[in-house]
Amino acid sequence: MEQELTAEELRVLACLVEKSFTTPDQYPLTTNSLTNACNQKTSRDPVVDYSSQLVDRTMLSLRDGGWARSVRGVGNRAFKHKHVMDERLDVTEAEQAVLAVLALRGPQSAGELCTRTERYAVFPDDRDEAFAAVEDVLAGLAGREAPLVRNVGRASGQSQDRWIQLLDGGVGAGGPVPGSVRQAEEPVTGLSAVNPPPKPETPGAPAFSSSDGEPTVSSPTVDARASTDPLDAVRELTERIAALEQRVADLEDLM
Repeated sequence: MEQELTAEELRVLACLVEKSFTTPDQYPLTTNSLTNACNQKTSRDPVVDYSSQLVDRTMLSLRDGGWARSVRGVGNRAFKHKHVMDERLDVTEAEQAVLAVLALRGPQSAGELCTRTERYAVFPDDRDEAFAAVEDVLAGLAGREAPLVRNVGRASGQSQDRWIQLLDGGVGAGGPVPGSVRQAEEPVTGLSAVNPPPKPETPGAPAFSSSDGEPTVSSPTVDARASTDPLDAVRELTERIAALEQRVADLEDLM
């Protein structure tokens, strides 16, 4: 991308996109409403505490970059803010929804995105059809000449690959992605570059002791629940949590 967004720009932009879909009657947003959206406690990772002054400064940089606009209707004293991501990136509503949820909640699988974009009403009601549509959107965004998302593989205990957005160069996903501008500009410095932290012990791995001069191996413990499929349980729990979070977010939108 020709311009990578800062963390503040990404949060403000994604909130504008989200609210344009989920609360269209209250959109565009005033600075106060946009600040509240940025500081929401649900459907946000990480949770932030932005001031209205910071949001206004961020909106200025987004306007300069062609990502957003501020408008004032006849008889209105306060400016209201709207995004123009569709114009800036030439993306569909479905693509906007996926990018917004990735920006607001970090790396996610296609299944999680399918659940968390339900409030945007841009995918089919049928779960299987919606899942296939989300996968198509991800493939399209990743296949661009300048990719907007990237597959980062599976997390521990997950059965699906996770995806990140690249509007910020991948910084928000825990570090710059290979080949990003930020990676080239920010070399690793300090003691961690010379002495990397030790790798954490793998749960269930054999333990060694040499108190008597001879190494002994202790047997790994066996979880009685291992007889069930842990991936199915994790997947079901993840979807139930996501559904509850969406309900809480719906209630907050109505308050």
